[in-house]
Amino acid sequence: MERDYTFNDFMNIIRQLRSENGCPWDREQTHESLRNCMIEEAYEVIEAVNNSDTENLCEELGDILLQVALHTAIAEEQKEFTIDNVIQGISSKMIRRHPHVFRNDGSINTKKDRVLDSDAVIVNWDEIKKREKREERVSEGLLNVPKALPANIRAEKVQEKAAGVGFDFENYEQVLEKVYEELDELKKSKEKGDVRDIEEELGDLMFTVVNLSRFLQLNAENSLTNATNKFINRFVGIERLAQQESKSLNEMSVNELNVLWGRVK
Repeated sequence: MERDYTFNDFMNIIRQLRSENGCPWDREQTHESLRNCMIEEAYEVIEAVNNSDTENLCEELGDILLQVALHTAIAEEQKEFTIDNVIQGISSKMIRRHPHVFRNDGSINTKKDRVLDSDAVIVNWDEIKKREKREERVSEGLLNVPKALPANIRAEKVQEKAAGVGFDFENYEQVLEKVYEELDELKKSKEKGDVRDIEEELGDLMFTVVNLSRFLQLNAENSLTNATNKFINRFVGIERLAQQESKSLNEMSVNELNVLWGRVK
């Protein structure tokens, strides 16, 4: 029968893997080398959530915890911080940013007038976060949006912060007009042939499309993911039709492929 492991047991397992008698791969890892691992594991968690696969979700959350433990073990070795510092920091943050639930000393706030709805909680959270980060100017908030975020998500967060002070379109129609404007500028740049200008205008168009999704109250990242999935499913469909006709996609013309595409739409 497998033994029951505690969190301390888990941290000691990771420390052993990092030791001289541990695993060569684990010993070689650094904060920098683990960056992609953290990103990949986070996306696998999202995949499990999207699939409503709770069994896999449990496993993937363990993989995220592994990344946290590895980073912390490396930090402990370099005298940067410990797992106790990590836990202390996040616990204190949760108490500070939930004054409607906790008092400053961590005890439960029983005052009924401090119970907020979820929208007010988000506003309160953002205000407390600004004070903690000492963001005195709006531009500081924009600069503090992590550059490592997926581009769609980062663009949306930046737009929301700017909108918070009224720098925003008035309605969906204005944003849609801006999309057409940016598309026209992209076409003109393509005609000139300046690669840098083309890239800049394409970026402007994509940024405006994210703004459009915000006004439509849609998530740009999810919309693009769904569109990609739809393309994959349709492509699988045309290959299936081709196989039924004993044909290979590599041997078919674009026109033939388009005919099959029209059949699976």
